[in-house]
Amino acid sequence: MARSKRRGAAEINSSSMADIAFLLLIFFLVTTTIANDKGLTLQLPPDPDQIQDVDIKMKERNIFKILINSSDKLLVENEPLNDVHKLREMIKKHVLNYGRDPELSENPEKAVISLKANRGTSYDMFIAVYNEAQGAYYDIYAQKAGVTNAKWRELSSDLSNPDNKALYDKAREGIPMSISIAEPN
Repeated sequence: MARSKRRGAAEINSSSMADIAFLLLIFFLVTTTIANDKGLTLQLPPDPDQIQDVDIKMKERNIFKILINSSDKLLVENEPLNDVHKLREMIKKHVLNYGRDPELSENPEKAVISLKANRGTSYDMFIAVYNEAQGAYYDIYAQKAGVTNAKWRELSSDLSNPDNKALYDKAREGIPMSISIAEPN
């Protein structure tokens, strides 16, 4: 009897496919790094139940007030401001006054930037204003250290180096970053 030249369709044994897929899944889970968003590095206030009422008296001239309404409009020192980027210079002028102008802070140690937003304020606007306030302090520190802003960012990101740490501490001495975020209304 002659063999038939016609063969049946070849079958692939799929019994171990589930095992292979499972091993690949485990491999990718173990080897993949998950991006970790840092967000804002802010110290959160304590639990309201644990807060004791403390009456802190500050001179009005030491507080630089920034208000953001629900339409993302700025009110800086009771005056409307259309350009967020002008805030940085205004804050630097307020902080570094050293008592010369009676409308501005007495000295950098007493200067406080008060940031208050409405509940309808957009996240982007709040972050833009906060970045300008923080950037003003970084500009002051870079100027005091005698370096550029880019060099200051590089220097402050590597504080394990003793020279960088010493320069960083010297630049920040006497000028605390006092940004107060008021509770929205």
